[in-house]
Amino acid sequence: MDVELQILKHKARDAQGTVSFIDKYCEGCKDLFTEVRSYECFKYLHLGIIAEIKRKSLPEIAKAVGLKSAQSLHHFLSESPWEVSELRKQRLSKILALLNDNPLTVVIDETGDRKKGKTTDYVARQYLGSIGKVEQGIVSRLTSFADIEKWWEIIFSVYLMISLNAPVFQLLNPSHPSNSKSKKPAVDFSIHQQWNQGVGWKNVLNNLRLIIQPTILLWLISPWLDIFPNRYLLLGFHDLIHAMNQFKLDFADG
Repeated sequence: MDVELQILKHKARDAQGTVSFIDKYCEGCKDLFTEVRSYECFKYLHLGIIAEIKRKSLPEIAKAVGLKSAQSLHHFLSESPWEVSELRKQRLSKILALLNDNPLTVVIDETGDRKKGKTTDYVARQYLGSIGKVEQGIVSRLTSFADIEKWWEIIFSVYLMISLNAPVFQLLNPSHPSNSKSKKPAVDFSIHQQWNQGVGWKNVLNNLRLIIQPTILLWLISPWLDIFPNRYLLLGFHDLIHAMNQFKLDFADG
């Protein structure tokens, strides 16, 4: 075989794209992953975690992002050779760079949710701040997470991705369009009837979910399109997804 062809055959391929704003956010972490499949799973988890699905289990996330099984996501968290400490370091450096010595207030939220039954992890009789008394429920506590440290660092990364686009963080970023004379985008996504004009974290999450919605819906109906091919529907989805990829977010450099 020709040497050049051998080199091309073994050349590392580019990672599959997800949604443009997720790809842009995750790009800064690309060098942390020596395997392209690991980097893809990193992006798939960011997409799946913000998706509007009832359970954030790996099998449900796999369905939402178009994977045939959750095996690759399991492998990413349990076997893939990447260091959680390096991802944490990069995440914290982004926050510190953006704060730029501004004071920071840490709020610990143990509000909790009332929960019936005993099948869900961490459900027990405990104090729930949301109702002000001890009741059967679930509270998220950062204890004994050594075995799922990578999973929680991904959760923190996703949380930061959303937070960086909340108004309070955007005001700290001098390069953000709201703090400059940058031209307005050609498409005004905010005219969507379900777009939330609020300034809170959940408002940002709602709007990002609207942007990824066409991608998630396409992957969810893909098994039906395998049985009942419809190229017009497929082309329509691709056009819509292309339009969604014009949505840009500004992230702080770490």
